[in-house]
Amino acid sequence: MSWEIYFVFGLLAFAIISFIWERIPPDLTSLTVFAVLLFVSMLSGSSDLPDFQNILTVFSNSAPLTIAAMFIVSAALERTGAIDLITSYLRRMVKLPYKRFLFVMILGVAAVSAFVNNTPVVIVLMPVILTLSREMGLPSSKLLIPLSYASIFGGTCTLLGTSTNLLASGILVEAGHEAIGMFEISAVGLPILVAGTIYLVFFGNRLLPRRENLTSILSEEEREEYITEAFVRADSNLVGKPASECSFLKTRRIRLLEIVRHGVAVEEDLNQTRLEAGDRLVMACHPSGIAAARSEKGIALQAELSDDLETIATDEGAIVEAVVAPNATIAGNTLGEINFRQRFRMVVVAIHRKGENQRERLNELRLQPGDTLLMMGPNKAIENLTNNEELILLDRPRVPTQDVRAKMPIALFVCTGVVLLASFNVVPIIAAASLGVAVILLSGCMKPKEAYASIEWSILVIIFGMLALGVAMDSTGASLLIAEGLIIFVNSIVPLHLQTVAMLLVIYVMTSVFTEFLSNNAAVALMVPIALGVALALGVDPRPFVIGTCVAASASFATPIGYQTNTYIYGVGGYKFKDFTKVGLPLNIICCAVTVLLVPIFWQF
Repeated sequence: MSWEIYFVFGLLAFAIISFIWERIPPDLTSLTVFAVLLFVSMLSGSSDLPDFQNILTVFSNSAPLTIAAMFIVSAALERTGAIDLITSYLRRMVKLPYKRFLFVMILGVAAVSAFVNNTPVVIVLMPVILTLSREMGLPSSKLLIPLSYASIFGGTCTLLGTSTNLLASGILVEAGHEAIGMFEISAVGLPILVAGTIYLVFFGNRLLPRRENLTSILSEEEREEYITEAFVRADSNLVGKPASECSFLKTRRIRLLEIVRHGVAVEEDLNQTRLEAGDRLVMACHPSGIAAARSEKGIALQAELSDDLETIATDEGAIVEAVVAPNATIAGNTLGEINFRQRFRMVVVAIHRKGENQRERLNELRLQPGDTLLMMGPNKAIENLTNNEELILLDRPRVPTQDVRAKMPIALFVCTGVVLLASFNVVPIIAAASLGVAVILLSGCMKPKEAYASIEWSILVIIFGMLALGVAMDSTGASLLIAEGLIIFVNSIVPLHLQTVAMLLVIYVMTSVFTEFLSNNAAVALMVPIALGVALALGVDPRPFVIGTCVAASASFATPIGYQTNTYIYGVGGYKFKDFTKVGLPLNIICCAVTVLLVPIFWQF
């Protein structure tokens, strides 16, 4: 093998290890691969490595632009309340027995997810499902995994169902083949939906765990915290001293939420802020902590205020859970860096991430999309978070304003128009999606700034980086080398007449494994070029292999990290990693069997 192939394999190994290790974000990994590939190809002048212009051709691929446009269309449906239509549908079914409700929920969510990006569907419905689970007397863990899986089922039914289908179609077109049709993949997706629904309805109750949410880690005393305020008296010996020197603030029974000075919240580090006469301390206290605060000299609580001081109310503090939103600007920062307590008027009690509850050294943790925060604060602060773009409250659904909700018919019309125009091949899907975005922005369904913020740029960066790696693998012959190695392996254990089906199985399993531990888009970008190489080496049509790759990249059930919707319900439902493996691995096997059986019937090799 040439040094170019070794170099490309080295980049591939780096990408896979980095994706699994997660020491750096996946988009940064992908960007690093792109930059290194571009830099080395320019310096080496090798004819085997793609040159500067060839690498940049990944930006001419229509798939990422289509994916970006569909992010905006999906966000418009979410913001105008179109996705909420399923909420009233589910509320009417809440009195049904568990199995019947599960059946109705899966079909309803899958129907929506077939045409809308999965992530907003799950995010909008999470608070609804949590509320309904309480009304049904069920732990939320019995419904949240099915919610995520149902959105994945829907994604396998249409071209628009998930970004991986669009990406695979784009790579197929770049290779000179016909694009995947709007409902072409439904021949496999619908049977998977049926099989998956039957599996979850009849076996879900026994396999799904009974997990408690993050609130369960609180003691009874912690759940009875109060929000109270107090003044620093003029004669207090605490004047001029840091707040951390207040003895009552050194206990776990009281948390200092903010210091209000001259009517304005102090933005610096609260513990290091030197107190002044008249400072108002806003605190979260356990019942026993109020007595400790009262014993501090120079601190006046409500019951001890003199007539010349402002009356301060003591309100019961509310405990709520929230998830860091996909495009949150606070992601990547610590609580201290974003002045969380001053910005949201809430204090973070614990953070749930990847099956673990963090309660110590919270200020040192960098927030990530999908983190579940257990917070405590006054009711007014909680109400202000209801439609916040950074945090998604889990105990109350978002409520679009009437002005935005009035635009719902436009958003539904755009989504329907994109589907119809692409289905009947009136125009390519990129043209239909782009026109849809223009209509959404011109009609006021979304502001341009909101539209740009709704695009998950990290996913696009992953796609472009992995597309560039795919170009390099194809140019150097690395893809063909892998394909030939797979063919030799299959030939050694499978009869000649079963080679193509066996190869479909191998490609499916490889893609599925990559998806579970990398990401679905990275798996497609890496595996479709290999699938094309296998087809070329065997002298057969690559379409069956690409369709198998699409399904395998979407059907990610066995881990909470392979698919974004799994990641979001991971912390919310209080799940452990093994819960996904226990429920999802059999479902992976079912989807694999359905795909390998049906693909050769509908797509000839």
